[in-house]
Amino acid sequence: MSTILRSPIVLVKVKESYGLWFKILSDFPKVHRYNLGGKIENSFLLLLEDIFTAAHLAGDRKPAQLAAAIVKLDNLKFFLQLAWENKCLASKNYVDLSTRLEEVGRMLGGWKKGLEMKTPPRDAKEKNPSCGTTAR
Repeated sequence: MSTILRSPIVLVKVKESYGLWFKILSDFPKVHRYNLGGKIENSFLLLLEDIFTAAHLAGDRKPAQLAAAIVKLDNLKFFLQLAWENKCLASKNYVDLSTRLEEVGRMLGGWKKGLEMKTPPRDAKEKNPSCGTTAR
């Protein structure tokens, strides 16, 4: 009996966005294709890696991995904005990618929040061992 592993929807959305970026990259100005274009490319790949990793981690380790993915997503959006502001990326493509990545951000945030709601809160004494002690 074979088990079909389904990718999280958010991973599928990022893969689709990366596919669009992959097509756009060929129209990127050659002088910027390998520095700024390469930085965007790498940001996409790191984001995909973080989401893929989060999907396969144990529950207690997922929130930290998702937080890292959210940071990577913010970096990616920043570099896309930089490319658009410097006329390396057409407005239509920038809007399309930005819209897709905003949805990804909402999905990652919701996933992380859902996991944090499921995780039992730590005892306050574990967080700060000096709680409850008085100064002498």
